[in-house]
Amino acid sequence: MSGKGKTPAIGIDLGTTYSCVAVWRHDRVEIIPNDQGNRITPSCVAFKETQRLIGDAAMNAAAANPTNTVFDAKRLIGRRFSDPLVQKDVMHWPFKVVSGHEDKPMIVVTYKDEEKQFAAEEISSMVLTKMKEIAEAFLGVQVKDAVITVPAYFNDSQRRATRDAGTISGLNVLRIIVEPTAAAIAYGLDKKSSVERNVLIFDLGGGTFDVSLLTMFDNVIKVKSTAGDTHLGGEDFDNRMVNYFVDEILRKYKKDISSTRRALRRLKTACERLKRNLSFMAHSTIEIDCLYNGIDFESKLSRAKFEELNMDLFQECVGHVEKCLQDAKMDKKSIHDVVLVGGSTRIPKVQQMLQDFFNGKELCKCIHPDEAVAFGAAVQAANLTGQGNQEIQDLVLWDVTPLSLGVGVTDDEMYIVVPRNTTVPSKTEKRFTTRFDNQTAVTFSVYEGERARASDNILLGTFVLSGIAPAPSYVPKLKVWFDIDCNGILIVSAKDEKTSNAKSIVINNVKGMLSKDEIGILLEEAERFKSEDEELKNMFKAKNLLEQYVYSTRAIVMNKKHTLQLPLTDAEKIEDDIRCATRWLEEHKFAGADVFEDKRKELESMWNPIITKCTTF
Repeated sequence: MSGKGKTPAIGIDLGTTYSCVAVWRHDRVEIIPNDQGNRITPSCVAFKETQRLIGDAAMNAAAANPTNTVFDAKRLIGRRFSDPLVQKDVMHWPFKVVSGHEDKPMIVVTYKDEEKQFAAEEISSMVLTKMKEIAEAFLGVQVKDAVITVPAYFNDSQRRATRDAGTISGLNVLRIIVEPTAAAIAYGLDKKSSVERNVLIFDLGGGTFDVSLLTMFDNVIKVKSTAGDTHLGGEDFDNRMVNYFVDEILRKYKKDISSTRRALRRLKTACERLKRNLSFMAHSTIEIDCLYNGIDFESKLSRAKFEELNMDLFQECVGHVEKCLQDAKMDKKSIHDVVLVGGSTRIPKVQQMLQDFFNGKELCKCIHPDEAVAFGAAVQAANLTGQGNQEIQDLVLWDVTPLSLGVGVTDDEMYIVVPRNTTVPSKTEKRFTTRFDNQTAVTFSVYEGERARASDNILLGTFVLSGIAPAPSYVPKLKVWFDIDCNGILIVSAKDEKTSNAKSIVINNVKGMLSKDEIGILLEEAERFKSEDEELKNMFKAKNLLEQYVYSTRAIVMNKKHTLQLPLTDAEKIEDDIRCATRWLEEHKFAGADVFEDKRKELESMWNPIITKCTTF
């Protein structure tokens, strides 16, 4: 084995509520148990007077020390404090979160009798440190290299923050890979087939939801499309129950506990336990002694009521599945396997709704929902370090771009070069030109998003191609390449064919790159504005056809004028018309598509007969 003698590389599933670590050893993946013997570890950190607790010990201290016990850091990582989703979460957390430098959310705790502030990546680094220590205790050697997983819909800021957390914890982060793909690796190793199979990974965890459609063939795993929500999971189901019981307590006892952090923490813990019970019971009871002001709270909840409280969230999950299929241009009948990943897929209603969507198809529960992602990450870690067997080394992963990539052109038009859900690595070439006479430089602004206006999308970077040979507009030929490698690194290059002048820009981790809004929100926004965007696209298309006709006609007229193929009076007449048309275009930049089309037809009816007559002689 090529990797013998090397320090083992581990795979870590850094989850919202629980984390898991695994390693490839003895020609197989081993899930590593923690010091309590548990195969998953709470993503929780508690700060006490003299010490810091991580994992199970921190979770056990949560009820007694709620304001200094931090969980759900993954929901803050890479976000801004002003993000509405952060503001919504803050209402449910017993610990304090404030706005820091550049609107960065900072978690406030009391540690060693001092108030301290921690960024989300710092808390995540503490959890990663714990996972690293768990692996080192199990393996008996120091661990440095790791593959860490993130939700498929994590944006660039969130991915970078996760990588930073790994670095802070002392790990060399070999790669950040997405959770559904990691789960697909775990599934694919046992399900190799010489016939291509379409597999849908349904990954519903504690705080995030991903759905990915993949094709599997021998050692090749190819992502066709992905959808999801970085802010949808078991925590949201728990919060719905918390709100329900807070209202019940207000009704029964005339006590409002919504601002009492310790009571809310104890209620949240009880609701999570209740949710688990309702996965195998039709009814269950919640009991909390001395919850608030001496009140012993007890209440019953049926599975039916739990489902009613969360029905809209369950429907959102199914909606993302439908979107994923539409993006892949695939019918649900063509799906061979539907694989469940993540602890929240144990909820019976989620399973039932998913099964009903696929017309009664049996769901695949053959991989462990809590361990599959870490399993796949460990395989990828072994692959990257050459420590796996031949089966692992032959594994090939093909991912996709979750959003379209393109450039902003004249009048704020978004010109798409790489459509979303394009398989990567990929290299796409497009041709551009100048829009003004004697233009010697062109600015290329690279965007990501689905909106028709470039400014409505996310600006990834800008560069200028200069040294273009002076020429009439639309004459220079400029080549532009979008080159994306398997690590999600985008290189955009441009070249003037005549002068060979070239310029390029490198944009790291372009997959999912956003400034503040998650990709799912942008896609939903694109749906809402779909009709408006369609009108804009039609307008830009009609305007471009008109401009091309005006400037191509000018080029023909100039050529025929110099070769005496066109009478001087006709040439001067058309040149004058072209000047008028150019002014008209400048004054009607944002006219409707039908206006541009009518103008083009009007000019064609005037100019075509003259040019055609000239050509026949």
